[in-house]
Amino acid sequence: MRGGRRNRVVSVAAGVLAASGVIAIALALAAQEHAPQPPLSAAGSPGPTTVSVGAPVLAPSPPISPGTPPISPGTTTVFVGVPVLSPSPPLAIDIPAIGVQSELQYLGLTAQQTLEVPVPGPHYDHAAWYKYSSTPGSIGPAVILGHVDSVTGGPSVFFNLGALQPGDEVLVTRADGLVAVFSVDKVARYPKEQFPTLLVYGNTDHAALRLITCGGDYDRATGSYLDNIIVFASLVGSR
Repeated sequence: MRGGRRNRVVSVAAGVLAASGVIAIALALAAQEHAPQPPLSAAGSPGPTTVSVGAPVLAPSPPISPGTPPISPGTTTVFVGVPVLSPSPPLAIDIPAIGVQSELQYLGLTAQQTLEVPVPGPHYDHAAWYKYSSTPGSIGPAVILGHVDSVTGGPSVFFNLGALQPGDEVLVTRADGLVAVFSVDKVARYPKEQFPTLLVYGNTDHAALRLITCGGDYDRATGSYLDNIIVFASLVGSR
């Protein structure tokens, strides 16, 4: 429920962002061969979170501490020494360092309680906000995902996600007219069977951003990539 501490997180299947439908293997392999690949990481420690695994998020409720004054709509304030924006849905994402400019679609969960991904069609190459995560700029992790490539079109919206470096900017335009400015903290690649669910979806004490796409080698047997590339970023201000 909105306004309470989120204490559950979506169960993410190891095959998140798996390719949909019939895959043109030769094209997929050729495209992924040139996609930047950050170092392969283990899932590691989840850090100080209070979430449990196995249930979907019911709402993007930011965990505000008791006694914290409400945040006025459309303004930036400071929460525990860091900038925080009031909740507002995202409209677009801009990542200057890798030339990404994309409108955002909103996606949720499948019937199997796994993350929905952009389907083939006019919005396949658009990034998507996971609508049950925090809104970008409010307390908690906002999750945005996108494909690395497509069967017929080659590189997709997050093809170069693995080339991002700490300190690069990620700009998210919101419905309230503000642009949330995030700075990249870390870029890593994880085996899908070791997807770091708590690191991605766990509660945070600041406004966080997670960007997700596929990475690693292409598995001919399953028709999907073996890894996920994940960018971790933090809000540093707004425009």
